[in-house]
Amino acid sequence: MTLETSIEYVKGIGPERAKLIKSILGITTVEDLLNFYPIRYLDKSKIYKVSRLHEANQEIQLRGRITQVQEIQTGKTKRLSAKFSDDTETMDLVWFQYSKWLKEQLPVGREVYIFGKVNFFNGQFSMPHPEIEAEEKKENDNRLKPIYPSSEKLVKRGLNQRFFQVVLKNICKEIPELIQENLPDYITNAFGFLSRQHTYLNIHFPKDTEHAEKADYRLKFEESFFFQLGYGLKKRHHKTHSRGNPFPVIGNHFNDFYDHHLPFDLTGAQKRVLKEIRIDMKRPVQMNRLLQGDVGSGKTMVALLTMLIALDNGFQSCMMAPTEILAQQHYTGIKDLLQDTPVNVRLLTGSTKAAERKIIHRELESGELSILVGTHAILEDKVKFRNLGLAVIDEQHRFGVAQRAKLWAKNSIPPHILVMTATPIPRTLAMSFYSDLDVSVIDEMPVGRKPIITAHRREKDRAYVYNFCRDEILKGRQVYFVYPLIEESETLDYKNLMEGLEHVMDAFSDYNVSMLHGKMKPDEKDAAMNYFASGKAEIMVATTVIEVGVNVPNASVMVIESAERFGLSQLHQLRGRVGRGAEQSYCILMTSDKLTTESRTRIRTMTETNDGFKISEVDMQLRGPGDILGTQQSGVVDFKKLDLVNDSAIIKTTKKAVEKILDKDPLLSLAEHQIIKNYYLRYYRGKNKWSKIS
Repeated sequence: MTLETSIEYVKGIGPERAKLIKSILGITTVEDLLNFYPIRYLDKSKIYKVSRLHEANQEIQLRGRITQVQEIQTGKTKRLSAKFSDDTETMDLVWFQYSKWLKEQLPVGREVYIFGKVNFFNGQFSMPHPEIEAEEKKENDNRLKPIYPSSEKLVKRGLNQRFFQVVLKNICKEIPELIQENLPDYITNAFGFLSRQHTYLNIHFPKDTEHAEKADYRLKFEESFFFQLGYGLKKRHHKTHSRGNPFPVIGNHFNDFYDHHLPFDLTGAQKRVLKEIRIDMKRPVQMNRLLQGDVGSGKTMVALLTMLIALDNGFQSCMMAPTEILAQQHYTGIKDLLQDTPVNVRLLTGSTKAAERKIIHRELESGELSILVGTHAILEDKVKFRNLGLAVIDEQHRFGVAQRAKLWAKNSIPPHILVMTATPIPRTLAMSFYSDLDVSVIDEMPVGRKPIITAHRREKDRAYVYNFCRDEILKGRQVYFVYPLIEESETLDYKNLMEGLEHVMDAFSDYNVSMLHGKMKPDEKDAAMNYFASGKAEIMVATTVIEVGVNVPNASVMVIESAERFGLSQLHQLRGRVGRGAEQSYCILMTSDKLTTESRTRIRTMTETNDGFKISEVDMQLRGPGDILGTQQSGVVDFKKLDLVNDSAIIKTTKKAVEKILDKDPLLSLAEHQIIKNYYLRYYRGKNKWSKIS
């Protein structure tokens, strides 16, 4: 037997069962079975009494006799029922699906152990589909019994817990031949690890709770360690092999803008980030940097200054945004900032007219056009740059891998990459999933910005909320009302929005109201947005279209309707649409009276903090990491043991350990590291789905 042996050759499985196990659990080899870890353990040294049962849904073991087996027919369905008695009381056993063989094999009247989950119905306890073990066959093994992930389909076909326990017991006998060490002695000793062979023995059949915990820790450590190692090697490879155009010059375009056109002083954080970017771009290596910063922290300004450095070195830049509305906004913002300079900026989106496109294509190829802002339209083959030196990508998780690769191909030497995100990424995620990017964080807001005051109000407070909005409008401010999108139905969304619009127009009949939603054509959206931004409308009623990037400094109140229907990061993004001017701004979360525990946590988090990083930590606890990374489907967060929410200490530890090793031995060429290198090449290099992320 080897790790690659197909499971059909494992004792007790065979071709038919192998097919079933593969289709339901995706397990095909002995190695897969060894990595099929128990979800918990059962202490089978413990025997319960029927009279002492007081809670349902727990899995327990009882000892007694089965009597009174009978088939009961109700309508067209049959079930098998029996009584089970110990020396204290009697309870029912029931089988909703059973075979003639099972009925004939029940050990009636003999002393047996039964094991299963207890139900409580009509004032009585019962156990459906118990596992039965005869007294004489009972193993005198006081170890913890593993409980494996299962499904009804498997159990129905006889592949129950007992089956997996027996199969894995047989495989575990072969562990000395199958499992080799993959970490050097100095690491196993430093962390007090079990050997790798003992780790596998104790994850499946632990000696006791302490051994189970030690095995669990070592497996989590390994997962995180080799994951970090993959990223660490990739980052170092990038730094030594990925050619980039060096930008040594800080020249007229940058200096002139910085000295004469900067509308406000940069914050300390913006200056620090700009310095990190400048150091990167001086080198002949492609920059690969993630710029994180809350909504309104000034990422666009940093991006613009970076584009001016590219221009000073004779290179063009592009800035890509996921939606037209956001691209339009970046374009308007950048164009306004550069209006008194000779820098040429243009916008390219799906709705750019053919005549305008021709000009863009011509100016790009001749080099007259310095900065191109746009959507996916930039990726089209016919968009050719003379010399693209920098690509800024906003909200990168909305662009696929293939799309980004197209951008790299726009120049013979790939452009420097600056990825911007206003979705704060929890530290553990940034440490794991972005370890191949250098991360810069803008963690302070521009001077003069007041923190937004967030309040939670219910339906009964509506009149009070409307009065508050009126007071703000009288001070010359503007107000957003945002309605959720209910994914199931566009018609419902539209109906909701229209009803909301009517309510608002009734309540504020003396004011102008503008409306914005996803169904509108781009020019209608622009008209509605401009009508509001110019101050002609005091109120905007919108769906989450405004979540990304809409910038109206005079809007100081946002009322989010049915706020319990929004996710945390969405609420945080929406809130960032107000508070863009110097005035005090407010975000009012309207909810129904009944809230789930999770909704209550989200609303409370929003009212307690404006810190995007704190919010993202809570968000990750609620939704899990896959959702935040947008990788729910791609199996990227496919750790079997490691939990990115609860194991941040392990992630930090392994990150440090990997950095220490790679600082000392970047190519893993020392004798003591061969064991790590060989394991990594064998198990991770070939299967490494993770390398596709950045």
